[in-house]
Amino acid sequence: MTTAPTASPIARQVIAARRAVAATLRRPLASWYLVVGLTVVLAGLGLVMVLSASSIDSLRSTGSPYGVFLHQLVYCAVGGVAFVLVGRVPVARWRAASPWLHGLSLLALAAVLVPGLGSAVAGAQKWFVVAGLSLQPSEPAKLTLVLWGAHVLLARRGPGSGRRGWGWQALLPVVPVALLTAGLVVVEPDLGSALGIVVVLFALLWFAGVPGRLLGLLGGGALGAVAVLAVTASYRLARLTSFLGGGGDDSLGAGYQSQQALYSLADGGLLGDGLGQGAAQWSYLPNASNDFVFAILGEELGLVGSVAVLGLFALLGWVGLRIAARTVDPWNRVVVATLTVWLVAQAVINIGYVLGLLPVTGITLPLISAGGSSVIVSMVSLGLLAAAARDEPEARVALGRGARVDRAP
Repeated sequence: MTTAPTASPIARQVIAARRAVAATLRRPLASWYLVVGLTVVLAGLGLVMVLSASSIDSLRSTGSPYGVFLHQLVYCAVGGVAFVLVGRVPVARWRAASPWLHGLSLLALAAVLVPGLGSAVAGAQKWFVVAGLSLQPSEPAKLTLVLWGAHVLLARRGPGSGRRGWGWQALLPVVPVALLTAGLVVVEPDLGSALGIVVVLFALLWFAGVPGRLLGLLGGGALGAVAVLAVTASYRLARLTSFLGGGGDDSLGAGYQSQQALYSLADGGLLGDGLGQGAAQWSYLPNASNDFVFAILGEELGLVGSVAVLGLFALLGWVGLRIAARTVDPWNRVVVATLTVWLVAQAVINIGYVLGLLPVTGITLPLISAGGSSVIVSMVSLGLLAAAARDEPEARVALGRGARVDRAP
């Protein structure tokens, strides 16, 4: 009689760990805790990296190494308060207010283009500056487009209709309004934010149930528009040419940032040079604290730190789609899924061009890059995810029983 082979100690530990993780994820409020934990970790990491990446430039420009960091700290504090408050507003009120919210976003996008109201920096007029703090209206416009677009699409689709029941008329007025929103952003000009709006639009349409044939036609039109925009502005064409390998020596050209970012990542090696010890922050890498903060992170935290950040965003994507699948309310489901895709796609695009896999577009890394509007809107979006997690059926039962800490069913 033969006996079954016994598992090795390592295998038993792996099995026990998997069972513990599975049991934890089955708890009613597991999704909520994951969203809160990811928000705290990413925002905290962002503050550390912004301080490290901006201290030298801040010291030169303001006499203090904490100039950019303190602004980022204020934005994170405001975003943290918004994160908490968002979850206390009933879902029905967000949906009812969504037309007004996106209308205000469109007015802000138009107003920022008016000389004297909007502030121009480096040839782009896309900020309101109040008391030294800046607001970029294109960031909340993405969020309000999600809220309003989900409301309109679900109202036009009707209950029980599948993807086959859609026609071109069902895309009205969401697609034209989204194109108007993107057009106002392009005029600033800010092609990176316009690309983010396009990502939001396609995710919104997909999760609302629009069939693939319509999305394919829209996608072809979007690619054509991007190609036209890329070749009609000299700096965009220079970036594209540099990415495709036709830029020649980019020591002072359009590919300078990309080259310096790759040098920083290579210098980081496996474990990195240590926080504050990177060379790129000494003005070798422009915009080190915002668009290219991942290069500083890779230089100072190495491959291990970079992979950990990728893992955090992958976990965010999984948790967001898990919440969307568990949410009962259709509007909440579409909003949560779209916001998740938007945040993760923005991270992928940012990291992609830092690694030289995509052309440089100027999109921030959510919660980690310096930038007040991006941080606040990202936290509000995550607040909506957290609110939806609390609205999961099992979570509502646990909270109804007065549970403060979730328990396994």
